[in-house]
Amino acid sequence: MKLRRSERMVVISNYLINHPYELTGLNTFASKYQTAKSSISEDIVIIKRAFEEMEVGHIETITGAGGGVIFKPSISQEESLQIGEELREQLSASDRILPGGYIYLSDLLSNPILLKSIGRIIAKTFQDEPIDAVMTVATKGVPLANAVANVLNVPFVIVRRDLKITEGSTVSVNYASGSSSRIEKMFLSKRSLPAGSRVLIVDDFLKGGGTIRGMISLLDEFDSSLAGVAVFADNAQVKREAFDYRSLLRVTKIDVDAMRVDVELGNIFTESMNEVTE
Repeated sequence: MKLRRSERMVVISNYLINHPYELTGLNTFASKYQTAKSSISEDIVIIKRAFEEMEVGHIETITGAGGGVIFKPSISQEESLQIGEELREQLSASDRILPGGYIYLSDLLSNPILLKSIGRIIAKTFQDEPIDAVMTVATKGVPLANAVANVLNVPFVIVRRDLKITEGSTVSVNYASGSSSRIEKMFLSKRSLPAGSRVLIVDDFLKGGGTIRGMISLLDEFDSSLAGVAVFADNAQVKREAFDYRSLLRVTKIDVDAMRVDVELGNIFTESMNEVTE
């Protein structure tokens, strides 16, 4: 397929955006678009400059016989903060309070546009960590984990609280539920996670932390290691055993009687802002 340069740059840009963290040789583009490799190289230089100026992401060039280009998505701090503020405002709505002091999140975590943006924010937060897979627990964390995995271009694995025959052989661990203090069990298929994987754990809401500690215990059973923990929101009112995590939002107060929710930006934003001011 022979294309003019302007057309070629559009389709190459689209390809790179849809194949993040994937090494693509310049010969692939040269053959597909019937043009010289040197012309493709010039195209990449222009696209790289545009992506960096607009903070869409970074294109890394690998030299040598097995080289090519790798697109690493990103998001500007300005856009991240704008999304964070929009989410904070929506989460602060009084009609989100459910019986028992829970907060309704399903509408936010089912919005594909929001999920894509959240995925970019979390992926950027862990961009310096080698990540082989994203892990979450069924069911509310699945859309969020899928969004992050899509940006990182890695598989995501689902931990289940009940045994499914369709999962085949499984590994299980007992964990103390942070919300009920009961001992519960979670399962993960033996085929889900190769040994030696670096895993990013993603969940929707952090309360007592028992579920996340359970997933961390599962990693040991698979001879895998933790790359990091990210949550959509955490509850600052709950005392929990300290462990490192990143959150988009931080719920500082839930007043059921007054139907009031106080929400702040999470440490994903506050730490990045501190880095800029230092």
